[in-house]
Amino acid sequence: MHEIEPYYNWLGYYNVAEDPRSPFHGKQYNHDLYSETIYGYYIDPAWDFMGSETLYVKILFTDYTIGFSIIEFIGEWNDTINNDIMHLKRNIIDHLVKNHINKFILIGENVFNFHGSDDCYYEEWFEDVEDTDVFSHPGWIAGINFPDFIIEELQNYNIDAYVNMGGTLQIPKWRTLTPAQFFDQINQIIRYRLGE
Repeated sequence: MHEIEPYYNWLGYYNVAEDPRSPFHGKQYNHDLYSETIYGYYIDPAWDFMGSETLYVKILFTDYTIGFSIIEFIGEWNDTINNDIMHLKRNIIDHLVKNHINKFILIGENVFNFHGSDDCYYEEWFEDVEDTDVFSHPGWIAGINFPDFIIEELQNYNIDAYVNMGGTLQIPKWRTLTPAQFFDQINQIIRYRLGE
């Protein structure tokens, strides 16, 4: 697991540690020290702790003008025991929403398991991005490249009512795009799904 790195080729466009509005602003990374673990397996030092012992994140890109953020995940998404969605919502998403982010691209190809609970935090997140009093137009949440069995589990817990996923949102070659190109592609898919 320590060989799985968050995508780093966009660092020329955006660095989460250098963004004064980021929840990880000022973080110092020691790429020689492996200290964080998931179930006893070390993970690459570039992943960020968000409050969960089993799920780590990397904010790959944020654009405050357009209002979108791209977040990559690694680990087990466990709402049952660790309430991972609460940690994600309170420690990352709320911070970004306060900075007028209302479109979220979640990259889940390194999510190995999902254990669901209730959908309250997902519903709250969905309501945040749909709030047209705050934003000039409604936002959305898109799950990209989650494994099929994870998508099935998310659907079993009704998470797909809040997070668009599957089908045309399985985009294996997203790393060949710039952040703007990636966003444009996802935005077109979501707008088509919403009938806009």
